[in-house]
Amino acid sequence: MELLRIEGVTKTIKKRTILDDISMTVNSGEIVGFLGPNGAGKTTTIKMIMGLFSITKGNIYVCGHDVRTDFENAMKNVGGIIENPDLYKRMTGRDNLKYFAAMHGKEAVANIGTAVNMVKMSERIDDKVKSYSLGMRQRVGLAQALLHMPPLLVLDEPTNGLDPIGIKEFRDLLKDLAKNSGVGVFISSHLLSEMEQICTRIYIVDNGVIIGEKSIDELQDQEGDDIQQYVFITDSNEAVYKYFKDLGTNCDISPNGVSLIMKMDEIPEITKTLVGMGIGIYAVNRQHRTLEQDFISITTGTKTQIQ
Repeated sequence: MELLRIEGVTKTIKKRTILDDISMTVNSGEIVGFLGPNGAGKTTTIKMIMGLFSITKGNIYVCGHDVRTDFENAMKNVGGIIENPDLYKRMTGRDNLKYFAAMHGKEAVANIGTAVNMVKMSERIDDKVKSYSLGMRQRVGLAQALLHMPPLLVLDEPTNGLDPIGIKEFRDLLKDLAKNSGVGVFISSHLLSEMEQICTRIYIVDNGVIIGEKSIDELQDQEGDDIQQYVFITDSNEAVYKYFKDLGTNCDISPNGVSLIMKMDEIPEITKTLVGMGIGIYAVNRQHRTLEQDFISITTGTKTQIQ
């Protein structure tokens, strides 16, 4: 089921184009990443989805409801965290949720226990927020966004400031919501490795323009391709580099070894030749093409060398 559709959206502020004709979708059970450098237009997009910024041109639909013309019904279907969640530190987590739930009505109040369980905060929800770690506050913020049980979550840089353990916990939590509750998640970030580990699809934005869309499955599928990038790790990388160069091969040398693109079935014969030259081979590693390499390639227009 399609939960979010952004269709040809442009945002102009004081004659400056912040976003230029962007289009994206999010479906039920998906975690869709919105990846780009700071200032690329990520937060502006999220604020338009949440109705906090007006749309200059184009349309945004949440569960089929136009954010501009059917705002109330659109907002019933979306919950969000923009930057850090605002919580009252002198109140308990539960009291914070009661306060925010009252804005949504009786049904949201009745959902407090369910939301707390979903974010795995049952043991600490009655403690004061001032005693929480940043990760715990993010969990309560997420519970707040889930109070009216929306099918779509929109999150703006939710892991900012979290330590590695907190990031992993938050990542696992979102995966669980998507898989077991069918929640669709639209998440912005500039953290490449995080996006690769959590998302099913990625949109890359730069200077207000969508410049790439990639399914994470594509990265995994590349692992099975016949032609891959390999790194030869030897006791004489300089000699190996010269050998490949003499063959007219496009290769690269670094402290980690010599890398080149080749077919897997070429490795045995090359290895035999190098050993015959008296070169000791420690390993031949196939390189996984990361989202970081794709991101740099797309945003700079250059091919990334393995370092």
